[in-house]
Amino acid sequence: MRSYEELLEKAISELPKEVVERERFEIPKAIVHREGSRTIIKNFSQLAKSLNRSEGHLYKYMVKSLGTAGFLESGRVVLQGKFTEEEVQKEIDSYVRDYVLCKECGSPDTVFVKEERVLFLRCTACGAKHPVR
Repeated sequence: MRSYEELLEKAISELPKEVVERERFEIPKAIVHREGSRTIIKNFSQLAKSLNRSEGHLYKYMVKSLGTAGFLESGRVVLQGKFTEEEVQKEIDSYVRDYVLCKECGSPDTVFVKEERVLFLRCTACGAKHPVR
């Protein structure tokens, strides 16, 4: 007869890696291309989709945080000015921290909920709710 601890260790060792590893959400990488004095984020619609956010919300954040003008065009964003891939990725990482990840449990399973005139980030995993600016 095996002890509980032995059976537990055996069960954990037989689990697939995706279940054992806590990190299941990876911040997507932006594909950035420069044309003259413009910077193009080629995979913008895929970024928004993988973050489960609207393209419009992510676009407004990017334009404001980079301090530039730009426009959405068939799944990509064209920004005025020269930005490196690192600068763009830093802003996407910041967006994920502020508007995607739950402040309590760190889960990416969040949605925007508007109550009265305040926008909240509600976690579908743990139920936490935090106001967003």
